[in-house]
Amino acid sequence: MKDLITVIAQALVDHPEEVRVASRENEREITFELSVHPDDMGKIIGKQGRIAKALRTVVTSAAVKETKRVNVEIVS
Repeated sequence: MKDLITVIAQALVDHPEEVRVASRENEREITFELSVHPDDMGKIIGKQGRIAKALRTVVTSAAVKETKRVNVEIVS
């Protein structure tokens, strides 16, 4: 899952070497924190959050086999 988020994010930004994905896990959910170069924040979020929403949808769909809920947070 972490690799999926990394590949998608690197394809969207101008500074792919600065894409970082960290994960936190507890008993009910896994949270992935995506951080990118400050100049690329707009490219990851998109107009009215459409790209961020699409990224979350893809990750949620890929996580159907997981027994835990999966979240993606975009952090600066």
